[in-house]
Amino acid sequence: MERVRDVSDLPKAHLHLHFTGSMRPGTLLELADKHGVRLPDALTDALVSGEPPRLRATDERGWFRFQRLYDAARSCLRQPEDIQRLVREAAEEDVRDGSGWLEIQVDPTSYAPRLGGLIPALEIILDAVDTAARETGLGMRVLVAANRMKHPLDARTLARLAVRYADRGVIGFGLSNDERRGMARDFDRAFAIAREGGLLSAPHGGELTGPASVRDCLDDLHADRVGHGVRAAEDPRLLKRLADRGVTCEVCPASNVALGVYEKPEDVPLRTLFEAGVPLALGADDPLLFGSRLAAQYEIARDHHGFTDAELAELARQSVRASAAPPETKTRLLAGVDAWLAVGEPAAARG
Repeated sequence: MERVRDVSDLPKAHLHLHFTGSMRPGTLLELADKHGVRLPDALTDALVSGEPPRLRATDERGWFRFQRLYDAARSCLRQPEDIQRLVREAAEEDVRDGSGWLEIQVDPTSYAPRLGGLIPALEIILDAVDTAARETGLGMRVLVAANRMKHPLDARTLARLAVRYADRGVIGFGLSNDERRGMARDFDRAFAIAREGGLLSAPHGGELTGPASVRDCLDDLHADRVGHGVRAAEDPRLLKRLADRGVTCEVCPASNVALGVYEKPEDVPLRTLFEAGVPLALGADDPLLFGSRLAAQYEIARDHHGFTDAELAELARQSVRASAAPPETKTRLLAGVDAWLAVGEPAAARG
């Protein structure tokens, strides 16, 4: 019988974590109290009980409800020390889950009104990331994300800002929010600006809409990675294209179920994607609202999809390879994956 190893000890990279959504529930309650913010009852009840709120975002009303809860949480981040606390705690949680590299995704326009403007907001975030990385030993960088619900010109402004701070810790450019709103091609110029500035392209796609959304990310935004991408499993030709091009899908199993994309954890097409050769990077998305962090996504792969420890190790390797981590960090993490897998193996099996 195969030895079951602790997935929290498996070195890995975390490539799909949203800024506000990374917050600890207790932290949100404390910040709400600190700033006198009344949170929606559904969110407060969930935070106190430890049970994530019941969400189903496969229709626009459900997505609006999800976004309302998210916006309420974001409204509690009002001062630089709030940002610093969130980033430090997100790093601590990732280290606890075995992450050696974190790329946290943020739209700084969401925080600019309370932090003195767009540039000060991004600088506060980057300074917090730099400090948290030093204090925890976790490699951390920032992926700046535009909002599909806003005008494409706003995305171009963000892309230029992201490029400006590429030497301060920004490594990529993304596109988030409801993919049913805003065509990918409307944001092609913003992504061109980011690519020309050396940033990787990581838009969301293939979550709330089908395979066409993933194809748009490839054709119009020249995606290096696709946030989610799970609906690509519905199109064998698209699966082959992703595999042949080595485009990583940042799959977030708990999020997919929480938002109603799939009914049950076993319905998430992890096996289909993995066996088609599509590189995967498991992510927690918004643990504040979905109730589980990074290691839990690997547990889902093991418990609901029958991934062996060798296959979990390969998932971890794929996450590291798809990251923007420096070569020496990748080498160290990949060696750690091999060491994790070697623990408990007979000497003969290790050669």
